[in-house]
Amino acid sequence: MQRPTTSNWIALGLLAFSGIALPGSAQASGLFYAPPPPDEEAPTFSGEAELGYTHLSGNTDSQTLIGRGRLSWLTGDWTHTLRGEVRNVTRDGDTSAEQYLLSGRERYDFDGPHYLFGFARWEKDRFSGYDQQSTAIGGYGRDIIDGERHQLSLEAGPGYRHDRIDNEENRGLGVIYSALDYRWALSQFASLRQEMSVESTDENTTSRSLSSLTARLNSRLSLRLSHEAKHNSNPPETAVANTDHTTNVTLLYTW
Repeated sequence: MQRPTTSNWIALGLLAFSGIALPGSAQASGLFYAPPPPDEEAPTFSGEAELGYTHLSGNTDSQTLIGRGRLSWLTGDWTHTLRGEVRNVTRDGDTSAEQYLLSGRERYDFDGPHYLFGFARWEKDRFSGYDQQSTAIGGYGRDIIDGERHQLSLEAGPGYRHDRIDNEENRGLGVIYSALDYRWALSQFASLRQEMSVESTDENTTSRSLSSLTARLNSRLSLRLSHEAKHNSNPPETAVANTDHTTNVTLLYTW
């Protein structure tokens, strides 16, 4: 059985440090990078960490490790966010998935439902055909619905992406970005969330979707069921597939 590599444990350390978010208002470390405006009583510094691990032995020898985290802090009308993610899957000693992501985001809230945002993201997916990708995007967002049970945010803007491709020349591409984030508080102890984003370039379009159901176990710990899909309309020839699907059951800790 293949053990987690040193880079896996380093990434987990980063997640342990950066796994923080605004409790109650930014509930998931998902694809959509704009946490909603914090409540008036929200702490200046707070966070969340999410971890899932599965190990099967016997006829099938496999292990799956998933970790996500977010760190957020407030400065006046600014919300600063750092985010990290690691995913590793092995089966019978062979790695079938290995992904890392780090991002930083700034959000500035105006009076009313309007805000400006900007984020930078670095990601590495061993089987995507890319050695690594770096993206910077900025734009305008609006909180369409901001009720006690329902929240909906939309945002869009231009950006730039730099692709390092296996066995090909590196390339820089202009990006048109749009995204939505919908939250539904089913009860005091359960919530449903749907996140979607689309990044279009001259070479391809990357769409992401994350659906999650979170049930609170106590004041700090929750259980989350989620399904994530990422589709690249025209990946490099060395990519294993156009679309990745991941279904997770994880524990979420907030503080």
